[in-house]
Amino acid sequence: MTTDGTTTRHITCVLCEASCGLEVQVCGPEIVSIKGHAQDPLSRGHICPKGVALQDLHTDPDRLRRPVKRVGDEWVEIEWPEAIELAAELLAGVQERHGRDAVATYLGNPNVHSVGALTHGTAIPRVLGSKHVFSATSVDQLPHHLVAWAMYGHQFLLPIPDIDRTRLLVLVGTNPMASNGSLWTVPDFPGRLRELRSRGGRLVVLDPRRTETAAVADEHHFVRPGTDATVLLALVHVVLAEGLARPAAHVDGLEDLRIAIADFTPELAESVSGVTAQAIRELARDVAAGEAAVHGRMGVSTQEFGVVCQWAIQCLMAITGNLDQPGGTMFTSPAIDIIERGLVGRGHRGRTSSAVRGLPEFGGELPVSVLAEEMEGPTPAIRGLITMAGNPVSSTPAGSRLADRLADLEAVVAIDPYINETTRHAHVILPPTGPLERDHYDLIFHTLAVRNTARWSSALFPRGEDQRHDWEIARDLVLALARRRGKRLPNKQRVRLAASPRLSIDVLLRTSRRGLSVRKLARTPGGVDLGPLEPRFPDRLRTDNHRIALTPSVLTSGLSALRGRLPELRAAAASDDLLLIGRRHQRDNNSWMHNTTRLTRGRPRHQLLMHPDDLAARGVTDGSLVTVTSEVSSLRVEVRSSDEVMRGVVSLPHGYGHRRPGVRLANAIEVPGVTMNDLTDPARVEGVSGNAVLNGIPVVVSPAGSASR
Repeated sequence: MTTDGTTTRHITCVLCEASCGLEVQVCGPEIVSIKGHAQDPLSRGHICPKGVALQDLHTDPDRLRRPVKRVGDEWVEIEWPEAIELAAELLAGVQERHGRDAVATYLGNPNVHSVGALTHGTAIPRVLGSKHVFSATSVDQLPHHLVAWAMYGHQFLLPIPDIDRTRLLVLVGTNPMASNGSLWTVPDFPGRLRELRSRGGRLVVLDPRRTETAAVADEHHFVRPGTDATVLLALVHVVLAEGLARPAAHVDGLEDLRIAIADFTPELAESVSGVTAQAIRELARDVAAGEAAVHGRMGVSTQEFGVVCQWAIQCLMAITGNLDQPGGTMFTSPAIDIIERGLVGRGHRGRTSSAVRGLPEFGGELPVSVLAEEMEGPTPAIRGLITMAGNPVSSTPAGSRLADRLADLEAVVAIDPYINETTRHAHVILPPTGPLERDHYDLIFHTLAVRNTARWSSALFPRGEDQRHDWEIARDLVLALARRRGKRLPNKQRVRLAASPRLSIDVLLRTSRRGLSVRKLARTPGGVDLGPLEPRFPDRLRTDNHRIALTPSVLTSGLSALRGRLPELRAAAASDDLLLIGRRHQRDNNSWMHNTTRLTRGRPRHQLLMHPDDLAARGVTDGSLVTVTSEVSSLRVEVRSSDEVMRGVVSLPHGYGHRRPGVRLANAIEVPGVTMNDLTDPARVEGVSGNAVLNGIPVVVSPAGSASR
């Protein structure tokens, strides 16, 4: 402590997957400054604007700190015991009247950024016992998990680019300059890119928009939305056709793969995607030369053939010998190994299915695109809902339709600190503490990081007397639900619920092979460096025979649908029709960071981006108001002329459009913009996994007020 009472603390930023280490100057209850921690072995001093905005979340007057229940159109604060009992009564009552499956659970993205949600929160859907479990996974990343499960035997065996040693980094539909990595914990991407170039390496980006990452790439190829699968399959085709394959000894099915994709040539890919056959051949040869890493993310996962895209990427890495090798795509050796310790299940598919469309579950979750339809009809399958750190009205397809259904449910319970587009429909809201009021350890993102590290983050401030941590809320709600059923939980489960996340993490650390503990990590600002990624296969494989099959039938099943769509894709490429894609900004964080002026001031970011030639062809003026119409909805928004999108492509950011009745986010409702997901159709899902289709949406853009279909 300094003479003026200021102390220095080191914590983890939990707002995105980068999990940066922060150095915070605190004077009593006030934050003096927040900056990146230069000695942190993973983030190395990096910080983005969201990290600085943690202090705004902490002091936000709109953040709930005590539970509230809805009485008519008003919200009334209540005590915690009453709130917990009311939530249990609402949820259990629906199940008593209509059966266990009548209550659904939705788990939002912030759950993976809270150790308490991970250690205790999952007990809620387990005690409810309903098949209707949904999460953000099927909004943006389900193809990754399905491919990892089918090829490597576990849904969380997700290979990540070894950016610190690679010679060639190829990014497809991902923008780490804005996101700091996704399913790839890569803080300080700009610094790591500079180091890549200093080694003589290069960055290649394939994307329909010249993103912030594409703008700094050595090579950028525009690719028409929805056609990435043909390009990625063509890369595999070239490697096989030119005899460049050199798979590891534990990789099977090379000839089967050759036969399966024989018709996906570079020329075919060029005819639909806009990427030249020559560029595809050159890139395939460069990848086959070794020390190359290919990573695809949102842009390829949230389209019609997301599973084919992710499968093709894994095949490309495996057959070129770049999988599980330094400089390629690798797997971590975390201090707490969620795979070896069984903290996350291997995955399974098709044990249950949705009632209306019969879409299969994966890993115990149904695709969120069916959520609204399961609430509809004379005898809806879902009559109650609990949301946990999620805002599906904003972040899932056709959210306005879902909002209409929520208003009719018999019970809506929310574990959330805000009254937002979704929670405004709740009957009771149970608000957890904020990021600066709770301890943290990254169970998930240490598993996806570019370097093996371990970091404990103690709460910066104590929670208030009237506040509860998310793990305490989960514990009390699970016990209350069990009491209503007249059942006593098994002793093992009761002990697990009673243990704090700190104790749980300490036990896991002490029983690991690293000889760590919470106390040791807490005494080490920034945590400990456990070294670079190392080859882990075949031992780390969780397939029955500890081998990799290149052509599992569940993955190759998407090829026939892709072939069937090729004539339509060719016709679309030759037309002047428009396709809608999303985009991400560094100052945005899905749907919930717009209530801080620090992140929303400055130049507006909500506009529809449209190529100048497409504007001229439609008689649309730059900066004017336009109507964007899809098969399911129309929205009005300002348009901005930009050559950063390819011709035939328009782009809207996700997470805007907060001005809805009942939302209590004073700053967010003043931020202009629309809800892009209202233009997406929940009936359109990725063909194999059921993931939502959010990219490549056919739209018509016209001057606002004119006729449109």
